[in-house]
Amino acid sequence: MLDIHAHFTLPVSEERRARDWQAALGKGIYFREPFEWSLDRTLAYLDQSGTAMQMLSNIPGGADDIRVSNDYGATLVSDHPSRFGLLAALPTDDASAAIAEAIRARKELHADGFAVVTNYRGVHLGHEALAPLWAHLDREGAVVFVHPDPRRPAVLDHPVPLYEVAFDTARTVFDMIFRKLFTRYPDITFVIAHCGGAFPALTGRLRMLGDESWVPQGITAKEVDEQVSGLYLDTAATATVHALAPALETVGADRLVYGSDWGAPCTTEETAEENRKSLETCGVLSSAQAADVGRRAWELFPAAVKRAGW
Repeated sequence: MLDIHAHFTLPVSEERRARDWQAALGKGIYFREPFEWSLDRTLAYLDQSGTAMQMLSNIPGGADDIRVSNDYGATLVSDHPSRFGLLAALPTDDASAAIAEAIRARKELHADGFAVVTNYRGVHLGHEALAPLWAHLDREGAVVFVHPDPRRPAVLDHPVPLYEVAFDTARTVFDMIFRKLFTRYPDITFVIAHCGGAFPALTGRLRMLGDESWVPQGITAKEVDEQVSGLYLDTAATATVHALAPALETVGADRLVYGSDWGAPCTTEETAEENRKSLETCGVLSSAQAADVGRRAWELFPAAVKRAGW
């Protein structure tokens, strides 16, 4: 099984962890203690869950921090090549900086793909200023993992990771659809986190209303279908009837890939296992389809297949 949605963080001092914890508390995210990503705990969970490899990602808030994070992620892969892959983070508030980091990550760090945030420092992925970046990644035939930013202030006193991330994902994906980004760059393989957030459940509304006279730069139902059918969705924290059924209807079973959200502060061994087992038991997928979800991401990462010795 290949887990496409797993996070890591860099080693930091106890003081820094405490500051990050306090910052989370200030945003309404009430973790009981400061979070620390553990390599040993991660490897133990991989063995426990029958996960052969995780694709690691971490997207800090700044180009310099991204470089440092990508370097550390590459070290983890180098030390454990059969257990980890790297989805190198890109600073998508600056197309030139993002292209430079993408080139460096490929040539120097041998990244398996790339990770981006739906809205990075105020710039959504559909912004026209990012066209040069998408053109570059399209020529590369890159895999791009799209993740919402959970670090924002609470909405209506509710922590953003609870549900706002799902709306932010839908907002960004729909904007990319309206701008026909998925059509313009067909050789990028986009993987959307958390079963696409709210976008699969709202796709029917977009198909129905997207081409109405009152919608600027409208889009037809056929254009919507053509674009969403090319997307992959991961199953992190969403292996339930409520999330999988709309995803299955929107992209099809052959576009679902396994994700655990391991390494996120809100993910524990218990919640990760509950989500993994629910893939087969929730009733949306057959046993064969659930097994295919766990294997499908290998098709996207041939270099990782070689490292795993398959």
